[in-house]
Amino acid sequence: MDNIPAHPPGFEEDLVHEYSFIKVKFMLPNTTLLIQPMDQQVISNLKKLYTKTIFQRCFEVTNETELTLREFWKDHYNILHCLRIIDKAWREVSLRTMNSSWKKLWPECVAGRDFEDFEEPPVVPVIVSLGKSMGLEVSEEDVEELVEDHKNELTTEELQDLHKTQQEEVAEEISSEEEEGASGNISSVKIKELCFLWSKTQAIVEKWHPNKAVVNRSINMFNDNVIDHFRKIQKSRQHQKILERKFSKESQSSEPQPSTSGVSVTAMKRQREQTAEAQLPDVIMESDSPSKQ
Repeated sequence: MDNIPAHPPGFEEDLVHEYSFIKVKFMLPNTTLLIQPMDQQVISNLKKLYTKTIFQRCFEVTNETELTLREFWKDHYNILHCLRIIDKAWREVSLRTMNSSWKKLWPECVAGRDFEDFEEPPVVPVIVSLGKSMGLEVSEEDVEELVEDHKNELTTEELQDLHKTQQEEVAEEISSEEEEGASGNISSVKIKELCFLWSKTQAIVEKWHPNKAVVNRSINMFNDNVIDHFRKIQKSRQHQKILERKFSKESQSSEPQPSTSGVSVTAMKRQREQTAEAQLPDVIMESDSPSKQ
């Protein structure tokens, strides 16, 4: 395990006491990045395979549908699609890569062959070829820069800029959806029912269909070309309700308050006297009455 102070005190003793068959060893301080397996080309290869897989997906969509690359990326690519692509890319990481990644840390477990000159099948040229097929200006240097750039964490300023950009995109999306009036005749109840039934159908197909690749591709296509249309309608209505509530509150707070400009000075004086008299303590009021003999 990596040698960091984040591990709980007595971690090794407690673990060994409960699981005596497990032997725990910690890496030397400040050597994790140099010897830990995931940093021995595993993460790098995974990023390249992910990029290749997502380019393949974009190429399929732009060739098999009428969607442009921008439309697919902006309106038809979500976290679920991303997770499926990550899963596919991870399954493409070779056993040789996984085995050779242990050479620095546990050389005895590496297969009896020389991995020094071992290279994975070229992935970057495939990415470049797919990019050019979609009309993108991309080079091998661009791909390497993209992979290396993901090593650095975003700064606070970069995260704020990213959040601002996302908000602007959402506002633009809402505005464009509100202009599509003719397609919003279906009730929200029907949309919820449709999404529920589609979710059940999707779960059954994913569980029982033997060809997972065909299932994933078909589900993505149906999501992109059919279901997302109704989800966008529902999302637009939800945002519209939020805006209406917000404007309603603002209009109520901006309503003019009653003015005293039309009230006479005498009436105002009488009102102040009555208010002051009502606020006097009872003991003072009794002193003004005739004393009891």
